[in-house]
Amino acid sequence: MSERALPAALLAGRHAGLERAAAALLRAAFGLIMFTHGLPKLLGTSHGSMADPMAASVKLIDSVLHLPAAPLLGLLVALLEGVGGLMLAAGLLTRPVALLMALQMAAISYILGPTWPWIDRGIEYPVLMLFLALFFAAHGGGDWSADHKLARG
Repeated sequence: MSERALPAALLAGRHAGLERAAAALLRAAFGLIMFTHGLPKLLGTSHGSMADPMAASVKLIDSVLHLPAAPLLGLLVALLEGVGGLMLAAGLLTRPVALLMALQMAAISYILGPTWPWIDRGIEYPVLMLFLALFFAAHGGGDWSADHKLARG
């Protein structure tokens, strides 16, 4: 494809390979970002300004969402972010993992919702991640995913 033909093909939406690559790259980036949030919780290490991200998750689950078994749910959140993030990056069980992440991002958005802070640890991050997760829950892993390879046998 010539240099002049590529922009025309992109604008006309006729470059399916680029679309598949972009979806795979977005899925991998989303999964790896989620992994970076789960790993410190699983390892018990600090994360950014949080000295103990697992304790912070458990506290939010308990004191804001008022859900029972907050320590267990905190562990499940950490596993979803850590292990689920890697699964999403690889495109393994993409739809169910993405749906669970969408539920988590909806809960985080709900927690932040009363004040709707913006920019400073604001709501824009979990809202964007909610819609990314919904996209992958609907779209699946795509052609460049472990799901696709497993389905083909």
